[in-house]
Amino acid sequence: MSKRRAVIVAVTVERLSQADAARRYGVSESQVSRWLARWRVEGDGAFEPRSRRPHRSPTQIGDETTDRIVNLRLELTAVGLDAGPDTIRWHLEDRHAITVSVSTIRRRLVDAGLVTPEPKKRPKSSYVRFEAELPNETWQSDFTHWRLADRSDVEILAWLDDHARYALSLTAHQPVTGAAVVDTFLESAAQHGFPASVLSDNGMVYTTRFAGGRGGRNQLETTLAALGIDQKHSRPNHPTTCGKVERFHQTLKRHLAAQPPADTVAELQTRLDRFVDIYNHQRPHRSLDRRTPAVVYNLLPKATPTGASAGAGAHHRVRNDHVDTTGTVSLRRAGRMHHIGIGRRFAGTAVVVLAADLDIRVVNRTTGELLRHLTLDPTRDYQPQNAQEPNP
Repeated sequence: MSKRRAVIVAVTVERLSQADAARRYGVSESQVSRWLARWRVEGDGAFEPRSRRPHRSPTQIGDETTDRIVNLRLELTAVGLDAGPDTIRWHLEDRHAITVSVSTIRRRLVDAGLVTPEPKKRPKSSYVRFEAELPNETWQSDFTHWRLADRSDVEILAWLDDHARYALSLTAHQPVTGAAVVDTFLESAAQHGFPASVLSDNGMVYTTRFAGGRGGRNQLETTLAALGIDQKHSRPNHPTTCGKVERFHQTLKRHLAAQPPADTVAELQTRLDRFVDIYNHQRPHRSLDRRTPAVVYNLLPKATPTGASAGAGAHHRVRNDHVDTTGTVSLRRAGRMHHIGIGRRFAGTAVVVLAADLDIRVVNRTTGELLRHLTLDPTRDYQPQNAQEPNP
């Protein structure tokens, strides 16, 4: 027997006063009065506790709003776009002028079986993030792999502004080359201005720092040094340094995977162009306070090159070689091979090539004789002997 029933029976059957019943069962007299009043109205129903659910819920959303939440989730997922509660909240406000809390949206998605709760997932607040303070302060670049319908491999090259996550360039190549990296960089700079710095991994199309001193600077390194743009790299095996462009690639691949495979590189490029428009102008970004990258990119003044970092000026190299049978020695600069004419009479001679950017000296390794001193013409493969020589 419940205490509630015992109290009512004590008063109505045993004829105890409400005060005596309250003392016997350790409750207040007012509580006894309330139980008796309810019993007189509801009968035996008074023996069961009432529901604690409120009579009205002003913040409860209707079925129509719930349907909009579910439909937005399905719509965004179908085209491979982010469809989390934050994104759905932005679309509800932008499209339908409806304001719903993120927690409410998450509960509706869980109820609909569209989200699986992950209570042990590491919170985003636990990550330490770096973000450039101004647009064009740092551009990140990287490339990723994708496949066409015939399973042939394509590499997708991206340039991304670190501050705004703005997609500056997204192009498909078979494969990405050093020339493609420079061309897309210069095309982006022509449209958006030159950045103060560039951040990438240590791929050979970005740097020759781990090439063992062979070949000198590549084309991108030479271009950035000439423009006074600081070049930065992630540490080996630390991809999170370039985390923004890595995350961008995840979003891109989810979008591409939601569509039939492209048949050609040109068709894939059309899809990449469409994705850039959606990503920059239509898709709100959580890290940007639910604003689009285009809005944030154009909100503040843009940074400009302030001069290359230490060591990025004149590039000095010492190279041991032999004059070949045609009377030339070869030298790679900015990813391009050049042949310097020395003379057939010196064929087989051991030489030392001293290079300071375009200023080149070729010295006989045995006698120390200066065989050739020239200013390299970077537009020509062969550097003839009758070319204009610098003054001694």
